[in-house]
Amino acid sequence: MPEIADRYRRLSGTFADHIGAVPGGRWSSQSPCPEWSARELVGHVVDTQAMSLGFINEEMPSGPNAEADPAAAWAHASDVIQAALDDPARAATTFTGFFGESTFEGAVDRFLNWDLVVHAWDLARATGADEHIDSADAQRVIDGVSGFGDAIRSPQVCGPEVSVPADADLTARMLGLVGRTA
Repeated sequence: MPEIADRYRRLSGTFADHIGAVPGGRWSSQSPCPEWSARELVGHVVDTQAMSLGFINEEMPSGPNAEADPAAAWAHASDVIQAALDDPARAATTFTGFFGESTFEGAVDRFLNWDLVVHAWDLARATGADEHIDSADAQRVIDGVSGFGDAIRSPQVCGPEVSVPADADLTARMLGLVGRTA
């Protein structure tokens, strides 16, 4: 489905923009994820792209290390995923994963695209950048949370839900749902 590939292209581009906006002295800043600095957060997102390829019995080709060059590591990892999404046969490859049978592109949309929205915000928060989240993307994250069940609260996924006021905006509601404070 071209819309999934296009959504990944847009969200991975936004994540790249956030990486590019990190001031040099802010890479060691603590992210909202207690176990990761800004640099380590990018490494986690790069590693998640590689893990996703494993679902279709592919490996991430060797590339730059996120510790040494976060921007280059992200460009490499996202280009590999994008190439898989842009290839109809690879995108439609099926596998049985955590949530049953899926296609590669379905898994990308269900998790990687979701993850990119949340972690772009995390990176922006850690480094003092623009934290704006498109309302359609925030709604997709909200809609996707219920599909994860209890797995959403697993280690290195999301922390406990944070209560937000009943009149909170969409972004604040999304952030609370994934364990962040706006």
